[in-house]
Amino acid sequence: MVFSPTRGDLPARFGPDVPGVPPIGPSTLNADIYRDPQRYELERTHVLNRSWQLICRSEQIPHPGDYHVWEGQGESIVITRRKDGGLTAFHNVCQHRGARIVTESGTEARRFTCRWHNWAYDIEGKVIGVPDRHDFDQEALSGLCAPGLDVDEWGGWVWAVLGGRSLAGPLADWIAPEVKADIEAFRMQDMKLVEKVEWEVDVNWKVAVDAFSEYYHAQALHQMPAQDVKDSRHSTMSVYGRNGMYFVPFLGVLDELQRTLDHTAYAICNYSLFPTTVANCQALHTQIFRAVPLSVDKTRFEAWELRYDSDDPDYLGKVDFMWAIYKQVVQQDIDEWADVAAVKRSSAYRQNILSQRECIITHFHRVCQDMLAGGDGLGLEPERAEVTAQG
Repeated sequence: MVFSPTRGDLPARFGPDVPGVPPIGPSTLNADIYRDPQRYELERTHVLNRSWQLICRSEQIPHPGDYHVWEGQGESIVITRRKDGGLTAFHNVCQHRGARIVTESGTEARRFTCRWHNWAYDIEGKVIGVPDRHDFDQEALSGLCAPGLDVDEWGGWVWAVLGGRSLAGPLADWIAPEVKADIEAFRMQDMKLVEKVEWEVDVNWKVAVDAFSEYYHAQALHQMPAQDVKDSRHSTMSVYGRNGMYFVPFLGVLDELQRTLDHTAYAICNYSLFPTTVANCQALHTQIFRAVPLSVDKTRFEAWELRYDSDDPDYLGKVDFMWAIYKQVVQQDIDEWADVAAVKRSSAYRQNILSQRECIITHFHRVCQDMLAGGDGLGLEPERAEVTAQG
């Protein structure tokens, strides 16, 4: 039997006492935040490298010696599964003369060898072999390791802090508890990865994050029918910690949603996981969207399809059909970014003007700005009245 998520004890995300939007209001954003190369370098060091980021599925490195190579935002890292079942992560940078140690992911590793000069590393990044070792300064080689990273697992995913260790606190504290509890209702750790699709696009990474943090574009770009546009006005949005979430009624089920108040069963549940990931959770399957910065105006955009482990042909037929549609919808977003890229340096592009229903975008950029200024991105939510569970 296929697992079905339920709201359970989670707070109501719909209902007469649930505000549609937080009191953030309309805003504007200077266009330079998407095209300034100096700002991008500051984002790399102050925001991206100081944040927990999603890397891969735990199922991709299940056994001791399995390893995953990940590259993006100027970093190359290796994550390995240890004999005790835990994970170790280190920068994929040879400490001899700065070459990449490992070129691709694999299994059953006992050691890694840099092919340039045959320097060898154990699977935790410690230097264990140096040809002609006696020719080197022995003090420089003593205890030498590729610099390590914080790494952890949650929701069936591997997460890492790309800048090093002790920069972002524990993963358990990174995602706001309200958002974390909501996502956990879908049990992503019990899902299986079916497909991962990638695109390389000529826009800043924040363009991609913004695009999947609002539903306003769907009526035009995705040509929603009039009734569905009307129903989507019942969507609700909120921000917690560094994160945002919004909930959109499934097509044609608004009455049932308002009767049961079970958003996990009758709504698209969208969670912005700062800084680069959006989880699009639904009753039958989940998509993860991730923006990987490559330069100030180049991004690798990833879409991951997860579904529950089942051989039920009816279930598989439904999710296959829905995923095929989703890929077409995402392609429409990707195609639109070509129009964004075409004018990104135009003298007439000066600002973005955001509505109150694009509030998650506004909050996201406020978090970025706070971290650029040396903050931790917390304490920026507007005051909210406590909403009690309903139904």
